[in-house]
Amino acid sequence: MTPAPSMLLADSLLSAGGEDAPLARARVLLVDDDERNLLAISTVLEDVAEIVVANSGEAALRHLLKGEFAVILLDVFMPGMDGYETAQIIRSREQTKRVPIVFLSAVNKEDQHLLRGYSMGAVDYVFKPVDPVVLRSKVAVFVDLFTMTKEIQRKARQEQALLDANLRANAELLRAEQALRLAEQRQAAIIESLPIILYLEEVNASPRIPKFVSGNFAALTGFSFEEIQARPALWVDRLHPEDRERVATALMERPEGRSLAVEYRWQCADGQYKHFLDQAVLLRDAFGSPMEFAGTLLDVTERKELESQLVQARKMDAIGQLTGGIAHDFNNLLAAVLGGLTMIERRISLDDGQRKVVGMTRHAAEQGAELVKHLLAFSRRQKLAPAGIDLSTLSATVTELLAHTLGGLVELVWEIEPGVSAVYADSAQLELALMNLIINARDAMPDGGMITVSAQTGDVAAAEDTSLAPGRYVILSVRDTGCGIPPDQLDQVLEPFFTTKPVGKGTGLGLSMVYGFVKQSGGIVRVQSEVGVGTCIQLWLPEAGEPRLQVLPTTETRIDDGRPLRVILVDDHHAVRLTTAAMLEDLGNSVVHSGDAASALNIIRQDPGGFDLLITDFAMPKISGAELIRQVRSVAPRLPSIIISGNADVRDVIGDGLADGVVAKPFTRDKLAAVLSEVASGTSPQLATLTDDSAFDEGPRYHGV
Repeated sequence: MTPAPSMLLADSLLSAGGEDAPLARARVLLVDDDERNLLAISTVLEDVAEIVVANSGEAALRHLLKGEFAVILLDVFMPGMDGYETAQIIRSREQTKRVPIVFLSAVNKEDQHLLRGYSMGAVDYVFKPVDPVVLRSKVAVFVDLFTMTKEIQRKARQEQALLDANLRANAELLRAEQALRLAEQRQAAIIESLPIILYLEEVNASPRIPKFVSGNFAALTGFSFEEIQARPALWVDRLHPEDRERVATALMERPEGRSLAVEYRWQCADGQYKHFLDQAVLLRDAFGSPMEFAGTLLDVTERKELESQLVQARKMDAIGQLTGGIAHDFNNLLAAVLGGLTMIERRISLDDGQRKVVGMTRHAAEQGAELVKHLLAFSRRQKLAPAGIDLSTLSATVTELLAHTLGGLVELVWEIEPGVSAVYADSAQLELALMNLIINARDAMPDGGMITVSAQTGDVAAAEDTSLAPGRYVILSVRDTGCGIPPDQLDQVLEPFFTTKPVGKGTGLGLSMVYGFVKQSGGIVRVQSEVGVGTCIQLWLPEAGEPRLQVLPTTETRIDDGRPLRVILVDDHHAVRLTTAAMLEDLGNSVVHSGDAASALNIIRQDPGGFDLLITDFAMPKISGAELIRQVRSVAPRLPSIIISGNADVRDVIGDGLADGVVAKPFTRDKLAAVLSEVASGTSPQLATLTDDSAFDEGPRYHGV
């Protein structure tokens, strides 16, 4: 350990002026105008002290300015400044007034002369001729007194230095202790503010109970540490039943020297379970013997909830991708079925029984098309036309639509906060979503009850909610007083085909459609439910901002002379391609069709002016319909084009202004004829409805986003 600066200072003072350090030899000032006397007296006293000689009073005063003397031997009678005058000056100076003066005199032994000398500051007289023994004895007394005085002063300085050093050391120690206490207080405050507990536990504690804890134990568990000490079995008893055996096994392995790291659920005083990460290491003494366990108990409840939300979001996205793909393929099948039925009806004479069978088949196919719409809604690939929706108008419309559906046992109440802005969403889809939620709420209250639909404004700041973009939202809540949803089913209620209703009472697509619509509109769905109390489903939807219109470029050439069209058709699905070609030919057009984009591109390159219209599927392998249109534009820039889509995911095409029309699968002959007519005349409703590209965005455009 490095010594404190004050201790080093004290050591240096002691080494510089300790008791063993020699003192400088005492000096005696001898003043006489006779050189012989100076020599004789110096010889007598040279072994007593260091002799400094002066032959006049002036010279003596100069020596006194340069240093200290143990005693001054001063001749009384000297030419110029005599001994009395010199003594008077010496006594008048602060620095020399306490130096003993011994007068040397050869005459004037009378009392009056002696008294004058004493009055001038003399302490003694020595008469000439000087007796060496007497002189040595007297001078030795003053030298010893001077030496002892200096020694006392030296020791006093040392003691004072030690005292000062000790005071400084104590002050430094006090400051260090204060800094340590402050650091401990800060550390304790930080630990108490964190969801963590530090603990020490005996190696063989049974049941498990810490002997020391640090941190806000009560805030983390709801119990005081004293309660745990008074009831040692409490900790094990409040472990989640599903985790108890696993934790017990981990605790049993600790005495073998293994570190403990285990997550478990623990029931707090309020009855709620928290997720704890319990970690501990075994401390050993210098001989390797186990001493105690040192560990931390970390509240990871929030992290587990975020992980669960992330897993749920990824699962829903994966299901959405799968659902969208299934819907696309199913649409191709339905397009072939409905197209084939149309051609059968037009080209074959059917009797009543056959027509009935075809009608039943068509009805089943149309029901399949409706099912696909729900799947597309969940996978967030349906076409939307978002706009500002006034909530008072929305409430009136939904109430009117449900007037004969809810029955007399259920009361529908709207609570719209004053000043709530309009919602930015697709009006028809929002009405359908609210109707689904209200009907579900009705079904959850077979004995009747109240359904409350409320609306309020919510703000989301940056980084506040990772599932929502920053901005202002309108929160639409549908709350019932029904049976509620069990906690283990809350994560599944938004999935397609999942339903809590009995078999045959529900498809399981209502809430999944609502989820997909809200996500595609740039919002989120939150479900809160308690068994026996009721359910509340919140729709967070963007607040309406200023509308933004975008005028897209269109193809200059239009066919409006009424003649049959020369059409090149591209679709990788064989049945859909043949059915569509048959419809086009039935409408009086000539058709060249291809199963891939590369072959169609080669055909157009061979005869760039040989076609009046390009009709292409959107999703094709290798070269998509959008890319095909872009490449055709470089060969035949004035050739109109129509996109056929099984999932309505045509944002890129419409955003670039490539397609002049869109036909959604499955489609009928009449629908295809209408789109052909509109494209030929330049009045395609697709172009009108798609002038705002947000109609196909997964997230709406609002607040500059």
